[in-house]
Amino acid sequence: MEQKTKKLIAGVVALVVVALLVVAVYLKFGPQAEAGTKAYEVTVTNSAGEVTTYDGKTDAEYLSELMDELKADGFTYEGSTSEYGLFISAINGESAVYETDGAYWAIYVNGEYGQYGADQQPVSDGDIFGFVYEKAE
Repeated sequence: MEQKTKKLIAGVVALVVVALLVVAVYLKFGPQAEAGTKAYEVTVTNSAGEVTTYDGKTDAEYLSELMDELKADGFTYEGSTSEYGLFISAINGESAVYETDGAYWAIYVNGEYGQYGADQQPVSDGDIFGFVYEKAE
């Protein structure tokens, strides 16, 4: 019985060490925000293919903060926050309802499909962000 207990404790310790290593690697190599004034461009492509462009400079560290700043320029958005981050449901008054027709607001970063949600996407100098109304096929 004592041998099984030692193996169990060793397994739990090993699991904790691996979990700590994964967290350390994420913190070191995960998305990093950039401080200071940065140039940006944001485009919104609605369901009709019409494009609205916003550009300027920001001190925002993450895209969701930039989105809040853009409200002064007429940019609007609606969304909800969950354990997965900010889910954008409407931009500039146009809703995308996935449950109805497979529509959603995709985020593009420098021409590539975004890998993070708006509240986790860092803003770097010269970034070009795109919000595109898309439908799943």
